[in-house]
Amino acid sequence: MVEISFSKNDFRAACATVENLIGGLQRVIKGRDDSIQMVIAALLADGHVLLEDYPGSGKTTLTKTLGGLIEYDGPQDNSHILPFRRIQFTPDMLPGDVLGVNVFEPKSGQFNFLHGPVFANVVLADEINRTGPKVQAAFLECMAEKQVTIDNLTYPLDNLFFVIGTQNPLDIAGTYPLPLVQLDRFLLKIPMSYVDSETEISILENHQDIQQAALHVSAVCTRSEILQARSVCAAVHISPNLRRAIVNIVQATRGNPLLQYGASTRAAIMLQEATKAWALVSGREYACEDDLKFIAPYVLLHRLRFPGSIGGAEEALLELMAPHLEELVQQGL
Repeated sequence: MVEISFSKNDFRAACATVENLIGGLQRVIKGRDDSIQMVIAALLADGHVLLEDYPGSGKTTLTKTLGGLIEYDGPQDNSHILPFRRIQFTPDMLPGDVLGVNVFEPKSGQFNFLHGPVFANVVLADEINRTGPKVQAAFLECMAEKQVTIDNLTYPLDNLFFVIGTQNPLDIAGTYPLPLVQLDRFLLKIPMSYVDSETEISILENHQDIQQAALHVSAVCTRSEILQARSVCAAVHISPNLRRAIVNIVQATRGNPLLQYGASTRAAIMLQEATKAWALVSGREYACEDDLKFIAPYVLLHRLRFPGSIGGAEEALLELMAPHLEELVQQGL
């Protein structure tokens, strides 16, 4: 196996990019530090995020602010790619409303492709479970391969392409459960709870200032700096013992009587990449068992089927992970 390496300067630059992004989001989003850090971790790992929450929790503001914090310095011929786009999913949407359509031009007698809102660096797929399966399926190729195929022609998305999807809890009327193949495209699923009372009082007191900060977001890093940080993230050290623990945890989900089906090999790859990203967000060049223990539930829970509530599922997963983490501690990194 060939190890990817990076210099000390590359690592310091990546850490600076992470700090700038987190700081920029924290100026606007209050009381969500863990969620902010996990969103940045997913961005570094070249994954996507699914937020499950109730309306009014700040998900749109978070995503729009993230788009504003990134300055585009890519190819100039990509003027159709915007920093941020929000797609509000509704039951009557069609795939063309997301991906784009070919429009006939009578003067030229040719079809021209009109790019859809998916052509952006940061895309907010708002209430993705309120649209039907056909539109949900239209997102699969974008998220997996960063490209859109219309009428046998393929149009590339930007390398930075990053989706933050949101969904309402399934007990709210008018929602369509996301199929496993769609859920599997999201690196992390982050349940967002209400903020505590003190934070909410602070938000009310400083609402005008926060609103102004959200309206006047200045870029804190460039697209190239994020892509460079991604290359550093990919080179974060994972020891053989830690990699073995990841495999043991994933394999323990297969054939477990509490589970309808276990995690796939792709889930193991995503868990490894998310563990690296969380280590980088924590300011380290190497991943450890604490990174794996923290991030694993957010990578695996939406890929598994446990009986009972989300809280019960998380406890069951941690119980399943416990012997493998203990073995990892005994063996050492």
